[in-house]
This record gives sequence, C-alpha cells and structure tokens, in this order.
Amino acid sequence: MKKTILLILTLIASITLMACNSNPTNEFIIKDRALKAEVSDDLYRVYYEIFVGSFSDSNADGYGDIKGIINRFDYLNDGDDDSGKSLGIEGIWLMPIMPSPSYHKYDVTDYKAIDNKYGTIEDFKEFTALAKERDVSVIIDLVLNHTSNQHPWFIQAKTAVQTNDLDNKYLGYYTLVTEDQKESGKKYYPFAGELFYEGNFSSSMPELNLDNEDLRQEIIEIVTFWYESGVTGFRLDAAKYPYLYEDEKNIEFWNWFVAECKKIYPETYIVGEVWSGDSLIAPYYESFSNFDFGMSGIDGAIAYTAKQQDDVNNYVDYLIRYRNMIEAVNPNAILTPFISNHDMDRSAGYLSVTGNEMQMAANLYLLTYGNPFIYYGEEIGMKGSRSTEMTDANRRLAMLWGDDDTVEDPIGTTYDSDNQTNGTVASQLLVENSLYNHYKKLIMIRKANPEIARGNYTGIEFTGMDNFGGFLSTFEDSTIGIFHNTGSTELVIDLSEFTDFDFSGLRAYIGQGTASLDDQSLTISPFTSVILN
Repeated sequence: MKKTILLILTLIASITLMACNSNPTNEFIIKDRALKAEVSDDLYRVYYEIFVGSFSDSNADGYGDIKGIINRFDYLNDGDDDSGKSLGIEGIWLMPIMPSPSYHKYDVTDYKAIDNKYGTIEDFKEFTALAKERDVSVIIDLVLNHTSNQHPWFIQAKTAVQTNDLDNKYLGYYTLVTEDQKESGKKYYPFAGELFYEGNFSSSMPELNLDNEDLRQEIIEIVTFWYESGVTGFRLDAAKYPYLYEDEKNIEFWNWFVAECKKIYPETYIVGEVWSGDSLIAPYYESFSNFDFGMSGIDGAIAYTAKQQDDVNNYVDYLIRYRNMIEAVNPNAILTPFISNHDMDRSAGYLSVTGNEMQMAANLYLLTYGNPFIYYGEEIGMKGSRSTEMTDANRRLAMLWGDDDTVEDPIGTTYDSDNQTNGTVASQLLVENSLYNHYKKLIMIRKANPEIARGNYTGIEFTGMDNFGGFLSTFEDSTIGIFHNTGSTELVIDLSEFTDFDFSGLRAYIGQGTASLDDQSLTISPFTSVILN
C-alpha cells in the first residue's frame, strides 16, 4: 500500500510547539513549489533518538518519562504529513527503558518491565499505540551481551554455586570460568567458589552466555513481550566482538536472533551498534542495519565536508563506495547515516550554527540514503561533550524546551546547561531560518522525494570545484539530482558540462540563500543544497 504525501512548498505553514502547557505559533514561508510524492510504506524512515530521562517530565519529579514523550508527540509528529506543524520524524529509538540501578540503564534487572522512574508498561503501550496511529515506528534498546549484577538470574546463579545446586539452570546463563579458563583480552571478576564471571564493560555488568538454549528461549520470550507491547524493532547495543563472540560467530548468533524476531513480527526493523571501521561494520549488514560510524563524529565524513576540510566530490565518492561495499554483503541493506549519538560529543560543539556548518551537515546526511538518525536536541543545536570529567551524562543533557518543563540533567552531569545551547525549541520556533525550521524543512523535502533514501546513486565528478558536488539518484522510473554548495560564495554551474542527464526543473532548495535553474545552468547560493529533476 502507498500513501500520498502532498507537500506544498509555496504555502505559508503554521508551526506549533506541542508542549504540556504552551502553544506559541509562528509563520514562515517554504519557498520553491507545489510537489506531490508517492512514498512507499516500507522500512525507510527518519528516526529520532531519545534518552527518556532527559527528554520531558510529565509529573514534575525532574525525571523524563514515557508520558512526557506522549505529551510532546505533536512536536515530533502530529500525524499529518502536510501540516508543517511538527518536526515530521517517522521513527523513534528509545534508549534503555527497562529497570536498572544506573541512570543510563544499560545494566538491566528485568527485561519485561519499564523502569519506575519512566512510568509503567501501561504508559508504554499508550505511547506505542499513539505512535502506530501516526505511522511512527518505535524501536527500543535491547542489551543482550550482559545484564546487571543485580538481575535475578545472576543472583540465583551465585546462590546456586554457594549452595552446591549445580543443576540450577541460571548457572548456564553467564560466562563463568575457572582461573585457567580465562581468555586473554577479556575482563573477569570473582563470582563464587573458584569461579569468575566475564564483565567486559564493568564488574556490575556480567556477560551472558548466549550459547545456552534456556537463555535463548528467554530471549525469544523477551522480544515477544516487547512486540506485543507495540515496538516495531530493536537497537542492539554493543553487537560486535568481543562483547558476544568472535566476529563470525557473532553474525551467526545475530542471524538466529533476527530470524526469531521476524517469526514474531515479519516487518521488524533492527539496527546494530558495531562501532568500528567501515570494513569491520560491513559483515554485520548480513544480519541487520548498522550505524554508519564513518560518517559521524568530529572526524567523520559529514563534519569534514561541512567544515570544508574535505571537498564534496570526495564525500560523494565515499557515499557510493561505502554503499557498494555494504550491498555486496546484503543487496537489501538499509544504511544508517548519523552525525552523533548518546556516546559521542554533540555535533553542535564542533559544527558552528552561526557559520552554517550544522545546517550543511544536516543537508549532507538527511539528503542521502537509508534511515538517518537524529539525536534529540540536535535539531536545536544542543551542545554537550564528555570533557575532562569523562562522563557521558554531559552528552545526555535535558532537552531545552524553553517552557516550564521540569526535566533535569542526568546524574553525573558536570556542565552548566546555560552554556551548552544555541537556543531553545520555543525561541527557534519563531525564527524562519532557525536550525529547528531548517531540520523540519529538510525532513519535509526528504519525505516528498523518495528517490533520496531509496534510489541507486550515480556520482558526478565536478573537477576543480572543491565546495560543489552531488549525484543522481534513480528510484523506480524517476531520477533526481542532489547537489551541495558547501562554500561561502554563489556559484553558477553549467551542468551540461558534467552529465548527459537533462534536468527539467528545480524541485526544492534549502540553505542560506536561493537557487535557480535556467536550462542546464544552476545558480546556487552559499551553504545551500538543491533537488533537481
């Protein structure tokens, strides 16, 4: 089935901050022209990552919660693709929501519940029901390489050793070894008796033994529970060696996992964290999508290009080369570009908003293939870095709504939030050229042009033009051109010199100026991107 998205790019759109008790509006003009696009109901979506504890607080206890996200859902997606009143995201990734003794919740004590600071399973089901109503996919973090050392499984396994109950099934749930069985490069801690447990992240996070058949049945029951609670997939934490097995056996395990998930929910979307170089990420695409770390961070392809430290031609070459490598592993792979996430310094700390680097970076990855992931607050230029204190809490600061939301920064934060901002949602909503409105327009353009995410790319070599470049993208019977001017001067490009394709019109442009097409002559302002057909 297909749904029609009508995107009017000559309308005056009213934008509303959907908050608990404020409703400011503004008007801004999306220039360009009227445009219709047929978008398939497939797995291609723009996702938004949320650290629940820092997003929105519904009960004034300082902690973000599930009801807080419900209250803010109209900000994320109001259910009307044509309204222009919301950010327009199509998927949500929730960082860990299960009970845990830590603020980050990557050490689970119960795989089939919601941490009470975040609410109840009934709250969660209300959230996923609303998401389904608005055609927004929901994936949640699933941590399968370890549990908390306070998990009942671990406690019962330790008790079994102490009481000589060697038939207890939970003994097989963890990686327990004797002194002479320890493997080089892995971390071990005393368990009970003469046994040690593996804990590569910390002593409070014992590694699971994923060869155990009883544990595998538990995993099937866990994912069944969450699918029945309304999720459409999972983000898999620390999916690579050494956190599970050697790489080849890792992939065997994940193939099993994905097959079991698809038995329950055939249209599931699963994305893994394999934080490695491109060639080490590629094999995992056999099992699921993976975050494309080569594009992210201060040294990633996006930042280098947006900061003019590398030219656009090299960026396009990288996109095509990387995609070809992944599709050699899995022709149906959905790639996953992003700038930063909860484990990385926020991109607004090294990409300037006033210098148009954040806007250009957004263009570079949201106008490309696959499923891009936006980290909450990225759309308003929130800052936050690990700094000398080496705390990831600084990367997960409270969302800056600019209203009376009582959500607080997480435990362990050492930054003053007032110094980590390019403005709030409320302040940016009222400014036509704000970063928020830039992101919103980008998502509208992306949804109106299915060729961007799904098309086959053909690179074009623009010799001698370091700050200009682009590619053709063909999906079904439609071909478009996507071009970027990352430089500070207006350019006039005779496209007929570089490609045999005849462009017939300008679909959209976005940036700090304007663009026009006269026959095959493209005039494009600084820090601006265009879509041509």
